[in-house]
Amino acid sequence: MSPFFMMSLLFGLTFGQTASICAPSEYTIHVEKRECAYCLAINTTICAGFCMTRDSNGKKLLLKSALSQNVCTYKEMLYQTALIPGCPHHTIPYYSYPVAISCKCGKCNTDYSDCVHEKVRTNYCTKPQKLCNM
Repeated sequence: MSPFFMMSLLFGLTFGQTASICAPSEYTIHVEKRECAYCLAINTTICAGFCMTRDSNGKKLLLKSALSQNVCTYKEMLYQTALIPGCPHHTIPYYSYPVAISCKCGKCNTDYSDCVHEKVRTNYCTKPQKLCNM
């Protein structure tokens, strides 16, 4: 093999993950409860971005575990709780949500992440809106 090819291969293997752009990103969650008078708009951070993946040509020859793709997911996170205004006394007016502290490219953990991309997602209010900045 040529020295140029070997250096290119070594460089790609060493610095391939540095081309990934996976970081906390600002996001607004809209939360409603049927019993409550208001919709709450919560400003938080989520993990978003691009992770380098490799598509194998020999998919039939490899184990399924070798075919999993990396996604931008939480490295560190914490949960905060917000109070939804305008709820009657018999309703629990609290909503807990994740806040991304740091992110990484890795396997998607279904314990705390939605690993399926849905085509239609509603993220809007149907009731009067209150803003929550935590």
